Amino acid sequence: MVSKKKYFVEDLYNRHKERLDLELVTANVSLKRRIKVPEVHRPGLSLAGYLKNYVNQRLLIFGRVEIDFLRDLEREVCIERLKNILVSSMPAIIISRRLRPPKELLKLCEKNSIPVFRTSFKTMNLISRLTLLLNEEFSPTMSCHGTLVEVFGVGVLIQGDSAVGKSEAALGLIERGHRLISDDIVKVKKREGGYLEGFGAELTRHHMEIRGIGIVNVAHLYGAVCVRDHKSIDLVVKLEVWDDAKFYDRVGMEEKFSDLLGVKVPHHLLPVKPGRDVVLLLETIALNHRLRRMGYNSAKEFNRKLLEMITKKQRERGARRNEAYMQSSR
Repeated sequence: MVSKKKYFVEDLYNRHKERLDLELVTANVSLKRRIKVPEVHRPGLSLAGYLKNYVNQRLLIFGRVEIDFLRDLEREVCIERLKNILVSSMPAIIISRRLRPPKELLKLCEKNSIPVFRTSFKTMNLISRLTLLLNEEFSPTMSCHGTLVEVFGVGVLIQGDSAVGKSEAALGLIERGHRLISDDIVKVKKREGGYLEGFGAELTRHHMEIRGIGIVNVAHLYGAVCVRDHKSIDLVVKLEVWDDAKFYDRVGMEEKFSDLLGVKVPHHLLPVKPGRDVVLLLETIALNHRLRRMGYNSAKEFNRKLLEMITKKQRERGARRNEAYMQSSR
């Protein structure tokens, strides 16, 4: 299930006002204004009158240069320039360095119900922080059923039908020194750079549900070293009950992938039945994945050696046939 929740100025203010040191300057304005794009803009050229390709859906940042420029303009010109950029679809304005905004700016913003904030951060520092925060908030997110663990530094998402043994397998991995990220419900977020990061809900963080035992706190039972808040998802392993009528891959030449938020993640199908050490098999899958990332593919290496041996045998047979033919023709 992919999240498509709308993001408003109110959300930015409530979640990050302390982190950004935001102070609301305008009164009687609605913060229920939607932020549609994770971008910020300094309206330097726009204030000078150049409006070509001006995008009016971005947060506006006013620094010392913009404020001094407005104060140097005549009042009528200042109002006209501000009217050109202060449109109804604009989310909000943030002024850096705790600068005092011009009266014309405040009046037009209050008239158009555009929130104006001030912050103590310098302009470039504010732009950097806002860009990171907005990219974080706008990252595509989904929730999936499974258990996410870190095995030898590899993020492994264990999936499968209910009661197939996902939590038990994760508990066995934790007992061997590996770490739990989330059990039952895993939230997945696509990060900048095209990789996926998994984490759990704050309420259920570090908890597991084990049938017959109940809910346990892994951090309390095994120590804080056995848990993590988030981890990249490098592998998807689906557990299923062994089916004798089904053919399972025995060589591993063909690589399979799962599609999560448009990102292809290596996928393994692991059949389970009594007598199979699922924990050991999961560790082996993680280690084999690390080898592949280092450029070594066991299945392909085996296939190469096999082809070389077949070619060598064929050459030897050909040489023996030629030798036999030469002897018979003498």
